[in-house]
Amino acid sequence: MDYSSGEDTDISESEIEEYEDKSYEELRSGSHQVKTSDETFSCPYCLKNKKQVFRYNELLQHATGVGKSSSQKRSARDKANHLGLAKYLEKDIGAVGGPSKPVAEADALADCDHDEMFVWPWTGIVVNLPTEWKDGRYVGASGSKLRDQLIRRGFNPIRVHPLWNFRGHSGSAVVEFNKDWSGFNNAMSFEKAYEADHCGKKDLNASKDRGSALYAWVARADDYKSDNIIGEHLRKTGDLRTIYDIMAEEDRKTNKLVSNLTNLIEVKKKHLEEMESKFSETSNSLNKLMEEKDKLHQSYNEEIKKIQSSAREHFLKIFNDHEKLKLQLESQKKDLELRGQELEKREAQTENESKKLSEEIEKNAIKNSSLQMAAMEQMRADENVLKLAEDQKRQKEELHKRIIQLEKQLDAKQALALEIEQLRGTLNVMKHMGDDGDLEVLKKVEGIHTMLREKEGDLEDLEALNQTLIVKERKSNDELQDARKELISGLSDISKSTEIGVKRMGELDNKPFHEAMKRKYNDAEAEDRAIELCSLWEEFLRDPEWHPFKVITVNGEAKGIIDEKDEKLNGLNDEFGHDVYNAVTTALTEINEYNPSGRYIISELWNYCEGRKATLQEGVSVLLKIYKRRRVIL
Repeated sequence: MDYSSGEDTDISESEIEEYEDKSYEELRSGSHQVKTSDETFSCPYCLKNKKQVFRYNELLQHATGVGKSSSQKRSARDKANHLGLAKYLEKDIGAVGGPSKPVAEADALADCDHDEMFVWPWTGIVVNLPTEWKDGRYVGASGSKLRDQLIRRGFNPIRVHPLWNFRGHSGSAVVEFNKDWSGFNNAMSFEKAYEADHCGKKDLNASKDRGSALYAWVARADDYKSDNIIGEHLRKTGDLRTIYDIMAEEDRKTNKLVSNLTNLIEVKKKHLEEMESKFSETSNSLNKLMEEKDKLHQSYNEEIKKIQSSAREHFLKIFNDHEKLKLQLESQKKDLELRGQELEKREAQTENESKKLSEEIEKNAIKNSSLQMAAMEQMRADENVLKLAEDQKRQKEELHKRIIQLEKQLDAKQALALEIEQLRGTLNVMKHMGDDGDLEVLKKVEGIHTMLREKEGDLEDLEALNQTLIVKERKSNDELQDARKELISGLSDISKSTEIGVKRMGELDNKPFHEAMKRKYNDAEAEDRAIELCSLWEEFLRDPEWHPFKVITVNGEAKGIIDEKDEKLNGLNDEFGHDVYNAVTTALTEINEYNPSGRYIISELWNYCEGRKATLQEGVSVLLKIYKRRRVIL
């Protein structure tokens, strides 16, 4: 990785301090940008570093660690630049708005070489522990007692392990600290405290008389590789790591966690979209059924009302007619009675008049008899009217029962439709079964059955072989599809400017919409109008009931193309232009080709140069190029 500051010449180790001041003055004058926001910073001397954004304490740790690094990969100029940056952060940035607490936590990292090898998990070593000979072996205090002492001094160890050998207590112990940076800070404070009391590792090596004092330090590479009981214990329980290695591993874990969470969110989002689609379909189906039920119920009520109204009008008409006839008969009866009385008065007159009277009386009697018969007929008609009313009432009840029965039959019909579909397969087989009992026909059928069994044996062998090939082909295809999905996931963050990348099929290009709105409205209003129009057409694209395609035959194959007569598309073309029309038809074509049933956006490996679906080999080639390029940068 390139850590140069952009100058060709380097400086000697003796000029580091002088160049540190020069770099500090350049930073104060504003030649380089360090503070990018209130909480984030960047290193102006590591522009090619993968991590471009730091917090205050992270950047201070980085600058101090590089400045004090003993690695040969770091040039003297690079160290001087980072020391100047650390000085600028502490004196200027930290004094103005830098947080004080992260600086205090970063002291331990700032004072150590980030390339130095430490034993991890962070481990301290304590030697010269008091022991005594007892019962044929050396014994000493327990680890918990020493741990309590260290806790009281503020070092916060997890546990203390006294080291034992075949002679007993070895007089040495290892102190375990937390694996995080607070544990590292406690470990370094533990080492510095003993160094301040002249009981560090250098003091141990320099002293001839150790006395009763305890000597302690933080375990490093030389302790890890030593051929003693301490080195043996460290190799069993820990590993050698640098500060940079641990920080890099934390970054990798964080990035991996973020990537996994992002993938999980995407999967949940797709699942949610599928559930919403299923819910929408179910809701639409239920709404249609409810509408049909409402229509049937409304039609039933209207029909009942019509029947009741017609029956009422018919009954009233018959009743009125009978009342009129009844009044007419009573009026005629009264007239006849009056005339009979007059005839009786004239009975004493002349014989002719008597004959006439008798004739009139006979006629009147005949008419009276006819009137009585008419009256009887009227009574029968009244009875028939009552019967008719009862019949209409009974027919109305039967009609109501019939409608309820029809509703039940409609429900049963839907269940029966499923049974019919199941029985059709059985019916197609049963159509061709049966014979007329002819002996010769039976012999031919038996021969055909024998040949059929032989052919079935050959067919089973071929089917077994074919099934094996199908299983292998399906397994290979599944592996290729899984590899393609992994490749799409790996290339999902690559820009569309590359040759091979990931394209979201069916995604609506909103640029033509913005251009069309700018021609009609001002910039502020055009933005809102374009967003509203894009949202509207995205809903149209996801609508499964809108299918503006027609099927044509090309070289003997059916192919779906955009229907130029579609009213929505023609209206869009007329109102907003051909570019907006092309954006919508392109998204429609992609959805119809890649996901016609779900009608949601899917990711596809794409060759942008040739405008087609990329092969798996092309995607792997691009991924290898990216990997090689990153290795060259590193």
